[in-house]
Amino acid sequence: MEIAIVIVCFSAIIMEMIDAGLGMGYGTVLSPLLIAFGYNPLVVVPSLLFSQAIGGFTASLFHHKFRNVDFKPKSTNPKKIAKSLKERGFVESFKIGFTKDFKIMLSITVLGILATIVGASVAVKIPKSALTAYIGILVLLIGLLILWGKTFMFSWKKMMGVGLLASFNKGISGGGFGPVTTGSQVVIGNEYKSSIGCTTLSEAPICIAGFISYLLLKGLTSYNLLAALSIGAALGAPLGALLTKKMNMQKLRYALGVIMFLLGAYTIIALVFGLKWKLSI
Repeated sequence: MEIAIVIVCFSAIIMEMIDAGLGMGYGTVLSPLLIAFGYNPLVVVPSLLFSQAIGGFTASLFHHKFRNVDFKPKSTNPKKIAKSLKERGFVESFKIGFTKDFKIMLSITVLGILATIVGASVAVKIPKSALTAYIGILVLLIGLLILWGKTFMFSWKKMMGVGLLASFNKGISGGGFGPVTTGSQVVIGNEYKSSIGCTTLSEAPICIAGFISYLLLKGLTSYNLLAALSIGAALGAPLGALLTKKMNMQKLRYALGVIMFLLGAYTIIALVFGLKWKLSI
């Protein structure tokens, strides 16, 4: 039992470091990996959602500290804010009062919370085998897309659509959010480090919404996995923000694509042939 806890916690540290550093990978990799170890998807997904919220909030603080991203309002003076609201109205004041990073993060988060709740609602009603197959196929396809490196041009409206799809994936499988949202921001011209920071912060409240949905709809039979993952995510988050600042992103992104493809393929093969590793805590 102690060895299993250490393995899960260490895996969470590594994957949160990669996720916070690349803007993708935590739930997308750990979801099929933990299912391959024999965990029920309905325990895996809410545990991943909660732990990634912990890692996301923590990593966002360090991303801002290391200047990978800027979420700070242009003014915190109450008098200036009140004057701007009076003269320009709420919409215009919001547009000029917050950074591009903050606005991207908020546009993803608001609609994303709704999509995550829908995803969680679907996940608790479909068979375990169908949920496992969806996770495996999703991860495999994302791995192929990352390795392919294909880019598409899209607008702010399409960005919100991508946020909806990514959040639905997050709610139903515990993963698939980061690769879609981070890659989409890069495609429309946002700076790569900024894209990672925006994805990391927007993912945190979306994960909380998904986790609460699971608790209300299905409950959680065990908190051991959640605790081990949360500790690991909190420890790995600062390292990920530092990774964004220091490391070569392209090499790590290629490695992540390979890992996701292999895990997706294994998840599908294991489902078809009934293969299962055992790792219980």
